[in-house]
Amino acid sequence: MRRTRWQQRLYRIWYGKSVACIALLPLSWLYCAATAVRRLAYRSGLLATTRLDSRVIVVGNISVGGTGKTPLVVALAERLQQAGFSVGILTRGYLGRASHWPQAVSANSDPQQLGDEAVLLARRTRAAVFAGPQRVAAGRALLQRAPRDVLICDDGLQHYALYHDVEIATVDMTRGHGNGWCLPAGPLREPPSRLQQVDAVVALGGGPGDGHTMQLLPAAARRITDPAKRRDLDSFRGNVLHAVAGIGDPERFFTLLRGAGLTIQPHAFADHHPFRAEDLDFADDRPVLMTEKDALKCEAFSKENWWFVPVDAQLDAAFYDWLFNVVDKRMNREGLEGNNG
Repeated sequence: MRRTRWQQRLYRIWYGKSVACIALLPLSWLYCAATAVRRLAYRSGLLATTRLDSRVIVVGNISVGGTGKTPLVVALAERLQQAGFSVGILTRGYLGRASHWPQAVSANSDPQQLGDEAVLLARRTRAAVFAGPQRVAAGRALLQRAPRDVLICDDGLQHYALYHDVEIATVDMTRGHGNGWCLPAGPLREPPSRLQQVDAVVALGGGPGDGHTMQLLPAAARRITDPAKRRDLDSFRGNVLHAVAGIGDPERFFTLLRGAGLTIQPHAFADHHPFRAEDLDFADDRPVLMTEKDALKCEAFSKENWWFVPVDAQLDAAFYDWLFNVVDKRMNREGLEGNNG
């Protein structure tokens, strides 16, 4: 479905100057208190935290919506594999309809069954990917099938049942923390102070002075019916295009296309929208550009002039120097002090 009026209003409350959040503050305080108690229970040992036979790098955020986590996971997996590490990826399989979890994910898996992000990760990396809401169970299943030096947990910052050797949080510098409140009055899953306890913060769209930074760079568009067919974004200039995005922050994709000099008619959908052919019946023959994640769910009914635009995460060189240093230090279980979240 397209973003409902309720969703649009909620985003205006979170990221605008609306005072409507005041009515939701009591619920926000309860949410923050429950989150703090749960985290304390894991830190104190009242709730069990499980270490797996592999180093675990968690990539997450403290806010809802897209902050570049998935492109960062892809970049980490590629760089670690280039350095000689064997890598596995754990992901939730959000909105997947599978009857049992966890499940192995391949490039040919059905995104409706295992989740669009899970299949995207399997296609973009050579890593073993397992999906499941219980990250410990998914990690155990992956390691039983394919032992790995490093596991990267996609969107797992609040999953404390799994021991975190390294925590990386992403922050969207364009939207920031919104109004600064926790759910439901604001967009935060945890207070901003949580960022002081992670190993690294990566600023999406950040610049000098923002610490580790990440930019999302568009690659050549690929035809959905034949991904081997590529087309430079420049070649779309001079025409009005349909731009489709069902991600956490559709406006980021639209801004990326406009930054490439394209004239677009934007169509924003809810994150993880299960696309159907009628959703994209625009009654004309204009080309359609969409995100790679959305294209996965449109393959069965795609047309010849529908394209997806992959994005690659570009991180500052200092980030990778830091990453390899901390991974090397923590590869040895003995003497590992780590971060227990």
